[in-house]
Amino acid sequence: MAKNIAVVIQEDPRKTHRPVEALRIALGLVAGSHQTTVILLGEAFRLLGEDIDDIIDVDILEKYLPSIAQLKIPFILQSTADQRKVRGEFQIQYQTNENIGVFVRSMDNALVF
Repeated sequence: MAKNIAVVIQEDPRKTHRPVEALRIALGLVAGSHQTTVILLGEAFRLLGEDIDDIIDVDILEKYLPSIAQLKIPFILQSTADQRKVRGEFQIQYQTNENIGVFVRSMDNALVF
C-alpha cells in the first residue's frame, strides 16, 4: 500500500555524508509507489544549490540530481532559505516553519536525517 512519506534533511551536507544518503533513500522511495516529499531545513538547501563543490560525497550527489529533477520529486524549503542559491530545475515550494511542521505531521511516515 502506497504511503505519503516525508524525508526531512536537517544536517549540513558540508559536514556529513548523511544528507546525500538521505536523498538516495528518497529517490528509492519515489521509484516505488510511495508519494515522497523531501524537506530541506537549515543548510540542507545546499544540496540543490549552484555551488556544490564543498558537499561531502559530491560525486554521488551529482549522479542523483538529474534523476531527482527528471522525476520531479517535490521539495519543501524554509522560506528563509536563500532562493538565489538554489538551482531552478527542481520542484520547490518555500514554506514557513509552522507550515512545514503541519505538513510533516500530516504524513503517514517521516524519515529525519
